[in-house]
Amino acid sequence: MNMYYIAIVAPEAINQEVLIWKNFFKERYECSVALKSPAHITILPPFWMNEELENDLINSIREFSIKTNKFEITLQNFAAFKPKVIFVDVVKNEILNDLYQSFSEFFFSQNKFHIKKEDRSFHPHVTLATRDLYKKAFQEAWEIFSKKKYEAIWIVNGISLLRHNKKNWDVISTSQLVED
Repeated sequence: MNMYYIAIVAPEAINQEVLIWKNFFKERYECSVALKSPAHITILPPFWMNEELENDLINSIREFSIKTNKFEITLQNFAAFKPKVIFVDVVKNEILNDLYQSFSEFFFSQNKFHIKKEDRSFHPHVTLATRDLYKKAFQEAWEIFSKKKYEAIWIVNGISLLRHNKKNWDVISTSQLVED
């Protein structure tokens, strides 16, 4: 069994910007969990799956992707899930919400991967600090990030499958979206 998740991974230039903030959290607050993944927007949160199904999963993501158009995402400023998570906020985007809904319906209708569907609502974001950010540190960090300004725009080209390697998350496959 391996642990996987499915995400829209940010382009490398944005990942490098986000990495600066993740490293700030590591150096100042000893938070390192978010450093284990590239900058991304989660479509399907981490799940355990038999590695023998990995190629089927990659093919299913590819099957969905070839019917999905590329689209634009805007990251803007910062937000939080108090009292533990600080993130780069994603501007409300109906196309992204539709992609999440369609992918969930497509994926869970197949019943071949035996993954439990979560009841959480979709709130797209790019995490900077998460469960290892303690309440006191959160308050101090949020005082800084709640006032910071940031904006980045990119065209989503693909949907990625990430696999945990016992230390970090690796992008093992990216299925390309199609031109509009």
